Amino acid sequence: MPNLDPRLRLMQQAHMKDKIVLIRVDHNVVKSGRIQDPYRIDATLGTLYGIAARGGRPILMTHIGRPRDKKTGKISCRETESVLPIVEYLSRKLAVTVRAIDFPIDPDRGIVRPDDAIAPAMQDLASGKIDMIYLPNSRWFNGEEAKGPERAALADELAGPADLYVNDAFGSYRAHASTFDIASRLPSYAGALLQKELANLNRVLEPKRPFAAVVAGAKYDTKIGPLRALYGKVDHLILGGIIYNTYLAAKYDIEIAGVKEEDKALAMEMVRMDEGQGKILEPGRLVACNSIKKRTADNNRSIDIRDLGGLTSDDYLLDVDPRSFDNDAIRDALGSANTIFVNAVMGMMPDFFEGSRALYKLINANRSAMKLFGGGDTLQALRALCPGEYLAGLDAPDVYFFTGGGSVLAAIEQGTPYGLEPVKALMNE
Repeated sequence: MPNLDPRLRLMQQAHMKDKIVLIRVDHNVVKSGRIQDPYRIDATLGTLYGIAARGGRPILMTHIGRPRDKKTGKISCRETESVLPIVEYLSRKLAVTVRAIDFPIDPDRGIVRPDDAIAPAMQDLASGKIDMIYLPNSRWFNGEEAKGPERAALADELAGPADLYVNDAFGSYRAHASTFDIASRLPSYAGALLQKELANLNRVLEPKRPFAAVVAGAKYDTKIGPLRALYGKVDHLILGGIIYNTYLAAKYDIEIAGVKEEDKALAMEMVRMDEGQGKILEPGRLVACNSIKKRTADNNRSIDIRDLGGLTSDDYLLDVDPRSFDNDAIRDALGSANTIFVNAVMGMMPDFFEGSRALYKLINANRSAMKLFGGGDTLQALRALCPGEYLAGLDAPDVYFFTGGGSVLAAIEQGTPYGLEPVKALMNE
């Protein structure tokens, strides 16, 4: 495994015996009150075991969903975004006692500040009566995503009961109170999962060639920076989703439903960048449908990219036709690659899935490449469409599943995994 930056403070270097350790994890796996896929939880178990082996007393916290309304600032503490399913899962999985803490909730401002409700649990944790404490959804706390004094106050209050801080939340790469500010208030270290993620990021940033990447997404403007940086590293690049639609609209100067004119103009940069290079490989057939949410036998059809000019305003391009991956150039690029990075769901799930399944099958057929899958949506689709390949990949030495796709793309754009603000907070100057 690639080496880590020696300036990074590692949890293995901390003295933890009988110390209260606040651990920021990324257990953002609950939707509608149920765990969708426990992979992100399971990926942190090495950190939890390591802290327990060193005699540490863990307090965990994670964010779930987006309870804060960006327009009004109101925080809605919905039961469907509670940590309780995670607490129950950990209790069963590890056969330990995990106690969830309840704090008073303001109907508009969430948890304004932690109160003394945690004190009895802290005593039980210190005495060994319980094994872990799990705090409420970090985004229920009023200061978590704030910019004013309430953010500093929250960081102080969260740090108060703890002796050490461990960040194991690779997927939570934005600088919030629980991922960044708190690191300046306690001795702070990188957890075992975060170390593993950073090490594997080097496989993307310094790939063994040939290097192929597949990137898809719903918003072109959010991917400009990562795509530009990734283009400079790859030998071959395949696009999917709205990103691909936007690229096609720009290259062939056509109108495609769902593609904004401003994004089309932005995509011309990629078109010009690839002129004479041929790095961007184009799946030649797509699935057109006049319903963006539902497919039936009579409302979708396969269309060649040479015929895209015949699309009507009612037609959406909602998937890559799986036959596109029979293209010799694409098969050769993915089959001969030594490194493959995948952050892509090619079609609009769940109705349009054939393109993604064909892609994942083709990638997994390459037995010699290092295959790196990034992002919750990508892993969820891989697990649903290719369960055998997903399960085999959990333990395969030539496969790695990143827990955060946005974090990978941010690191690619910066050219280093150590530029992410929460990671910088764990490094010695």
